[in-house]
Amino acid sequence: MLEFLKSHVSVRKYTDEPVTEEQLHDLIEAAQGAASSHFVQAYSIVDVTDADKRDKLAELSKNPVQIKGAARALVFCADLKRLDYAAKKHGKTVEAGTAENFMVAVIDTALFSQNFVVAAESKGYGICYIGGVRNNPGLISELLNLPEHVIPLFGLTFGVPAERNEVKPRLPVQAVLHTNEYDEAKYETILDEYDDVIRTYYASRSTNNKSAGWTEGMADYLSQPRRAYMLDFVQRKGFLKK
Repeated sequence: MLEFLKSHVSVRKYTDEPVTEEQLHDLIEAAQGAASSHFVQAYSIVDVTDADKRDKLAELSKNPVQIKGAARALVFCADLKRLDYAAKKHGKTVEAGTAENFMVAVIDTALFSQNFVVAAESKGYGICYIGGVRNNPGLISELLNLPEHVIPLFGLTFGVPAERNEVKPRLPVQAVLHTNEYDEAKYETILDEYDDVIRTYYASRSTNNKSAGWTEGMADYLSQPRRAYMLDFVQRKGFLKK
């Protein structure tokens, strides 16, 4: 199992082999075994099977190759709407606007989705998370008829892989493990060494070769504001108001 978990790669090209409803339901049931804060299970999936909707989702997320080419295109949503209905049964309302309940919904969805990924990969499928769903969250919400208290966090394509990339080396354990207290003094040395590892990987992999290290890529990626509209969108959906 440990070696299996370490073998994960994102798959971006799939065969035309279908995934049946029964196979999809089995994976979702396995995913539902994930931990859930106070058992709220604050997540939903939209399985986009309509060809026109899938084309529009591909356009809005700016990921046409993955979304159009996969057996299944799913959108994972943080969802407190179902909890609204649960509360109404007892004459109460859900405080969806608090930061804590927003975090609960996001964390629940992330844990649920990762269980889905592990289950899918255990059956030989490949997957790719599609963060591009957040490129147009408002229009995608309209496309999928997502109500208040439901937001699309990310997409996920999966199917039978047509090709697999090499496993990308992760940060060393000592970079992410701290004992008793946070130790930032170690980063300078560790990141220099990790840059060398990533440069070697990029230079030797079978496709999309480049010479950059990890820190260079992260500096380029995180030094500019991205999707600055997200806070406004999340608040318009009824979250993060308190």
